[in-house]
Amino acid sequence: MPTNLIAVFRSLRLALHILYGLMIAVCFPWFRLSIRRRILQSWSVGLLAIFNVRIAIAEDDPLHEVRDGLIVTNHISWLDVFVLNAVIPMRFVAKSEVRRWPVIGWLCARAQTLFIERGKARSAARINVQLVKLLQRGECLAVFPEGTTTDGAEVAHFHSSLMQPAIDAGAPLHPIAIRYQDENGQRSDIPAYIDDISFGTSLWRILSTRNLRVRLVATRPLQGLHADRRSLTLSAHLRIKAMLRALNEETYPSPRADELDAPSLHCLLLSPPLERHAASALERH
Repeated sequence: MPTNLIAVFRSLRLALHILYGLMIAVCFPWFRLSIRRRILQSWSVGLLAIFNVRIAIAEDDPLHEVRDGLIVTNHISWLDVFVLNAVIPMRFVAKSEVRRWPVIGWLCARAQTLFIERGKARSAARINVQLVKLLQRGECLAVFPEGTTTDGAEVAHFHSSLMQPAIDAGAPLHPIAIRYQDENGQRSDIPAYIDDISFGTSLWRILSTRNLRVRLVATRPLQGLHADRRSLTLSAHLRIKAMLRALNEETYPSPRADELDAPSLHCLLLSPPLERHAASALERH
């Protein structure tokens, strides 16, 4: 099927999926936490299915054990939020501009995303107080400490202010690396939301791409209790940088049908020893 026809067909499915999301979003804040998590995960899985995005996670990856705490990850695309929610339902801290995005911004707000005004210390302090309370309640939260998106080739500088809630709440901090790739295992910058690209253009690029895969890799959690904020930030940055470097040095063949686990999640279970590769990279630092 020609690329444009694929994009048009997916656009129709996307419109219906967003309409469904809008109807649910009206009542979303009043559902119990367990129900909200299931809704977030289900809707995100459906969105990725429309885009034909498949998530690949190693069988022994620590990500499978994450239930609560603060997730920190590199940031490539607006799609990152839905990729992570398809695996572990969570609440995000996002820049205030996201709130103004058409439709998606409203959906994010109804999904109880916490919005922060970049460069304003008072806004960061207010958000941190909320994050501590949520972490103490056992919720799973996520932040993008780069404060911007990149093409995914490297990890940008991490801002340490949003790491403080993990320390104050004594919560685990989970470093996760994200890498988008094509079906041949080569890094893809199709989803990258960079260079002043408009949201509409970014969406159309993803709709027009036949297949996308996302590699997610986590390390063992860092413990926030009694930690120093800057040391914690540096450790998280080094771990994600090492994981991303390991991912960029490895390529994987197209998946066989028998490698699929839970097809409804579009999730592949792979078993390359990436954490060992990353450990070697960390030793070089």
